[in-house]
Amino acid sequence: MAIASISRFLSSSSLPKTHIFSLTTMLAFSISSSADKYWTHLQKNGSNVERTLNSVRAKLDTTSVTEVLDKCALNQPLLGLRFFVWAGLQPSYRHSSYMYSKACQLFDINRNPRIITDVIEAYRVEGCLVGVKAFKVVLNLCRKANLADEGLWVLRKMKEMNCMPDTPAYNVVIGLFCEKSDMNVAAELMREMGSVNLYPDMITYIAMIKGFCNAGRLEDACALFKVMKGHGCSPNVVAYSILLEGFCRFGSLERALDLLREMEKEGGDCSPNVVTYTSVMQAFCAKSRTMEALHILDRMEASGCSPNRVTIRTLIEGLCREGHTEEAYKLINKVIAGGSVSDGECYSSLVLSLLRIKKLEEAEKLFRWMLASAVKPDGLASSTMIKGLCLEGRVFDGFCLHCELEELGFLSSIDLDIYSILLDGLCQESCMAEAAKLARLMVERRIALKAPYVDNIVEYLKNSGEKDLVSHLLGIEKLY
Repeated sequence: MAIASISRFLSSSSLPKTHIFSLTTMLAFSISSSADKYWTHLQKNGSNVERTLNSVRAKLDTTSVTEVLDKCALNQPLLGLRFFVWAGLQPSYRHSSYMYSKACQLFDINRNPRIITDVIEAYRVEGCLVGVKAFKVVLNLCRKANLADEGLWVLRKMKEMNCMPDTPAYNVVIGLFCEKSDMNVAAELMREMGSVNLYPDMITYIAMIKGFCNAGRLEDACALFKVMKGHGCSPNVVAYSILLEGFCRFGSLERALDLLREMEKEGGDCSPNVVTYTSVMQAFCAKSRTMEALHILDRMEASGCSPNRVTIRTLIEGLCREGHTEEAYKLINKVIAGGSVSDGECYSSLVLSLLRIKKLEEAEKLFRWMLASAVKPDGLASSTMIKGLCLEGRVFDGFCLHCELEELGFLSSIDLDIYSILLDGLCQESCMAEAAKLARLMVERRIALKAPYVDNIVEYLKNSGEKDLVSHLLGIEKLY
């Protein structure tokens, strides 16, 4: 019976409750009995257990595998890991990324990497025939646990046990050393592939280029990029973007522009996308060269690629930080006319940028214009605006703005911490009628008080005779 059918069957109002209980119990028993069968078999056949596991007639799925691993984790982790490797080889089942994470967690592989070498040694001692697929399961555990040295050890053991590693196996280990920026070992492994008649693929090149870039070795990354082209492995937008990011982080922005032009010229799979363009603009803005970043936006739009809200937010922040507020308004008018980003998103970004450069008055003026023009501010802009008024000692104004947003129906995405900040401020300024109104709204919407405001708010409300209201507020906190 399909899962959806079972779900509908269980939810049927016409089905007696005793039958629902019985069916649910049967499903749970079926899953549990599968794990129990594997567990019982493992206990009886501890040595070279892989030879006999295929004889167990039981369902193999994520739930049953997890149950077996749970049973093994405490006292028999090595046996559990062998079962995990075996399960990963079965044609009817495949480990998900979640299951690799689960195995690493249950067997504490990060802090106990010795278990990786122990399982391979157990195979060797017992004379088990271990294929490439079994080694790959172990290598994927190394990848999930970020164990580069153990991954290399496993790769070496493959050769010793007459099992030649393939390109994906090398890629796992190369990727691990690239992640830890040990590019000398990664490069040596890549050269070694050629000596055993293996060829790097796109995964190999991308891992190496990214590793060199992260290590600040841009010339090596560029050289490999050229080798990649020469070996018939044409770079795609991912490879280009990684190299481009490296130039933006460690190299020359002019070289980044040259590479961007090359991508535009290549076209096809190499055409820069919105993420590519935005990353270059972010690099220019970070170097206080936002006006130049605007020219990149022009190129982006000319190539038929529309900016997104991250692009526009980046440019607005840069322009305001560098004192080009008028240019920010011009940019917003242009973007809104183009239709790629909404007016609410654009103006919300501008409000936030103005607040960051301490231009509260201008930010408030713009925010109130948005409300008057029915331009909906986002939750972050609304929250930051109210908080900014409170920090300036204008708590009552912040409360009034909150009420206005409430009337317009714009409060759905506001930061819940704002309620406690406002309530605490109103109490301190003895605006008890407004404080009680806000507290009742919090009770109605089950919004709990946030630290560090709880004690002050409770004390003020109690002293003003609102003991029942305090009880309701504290009751919300207990619910969560």
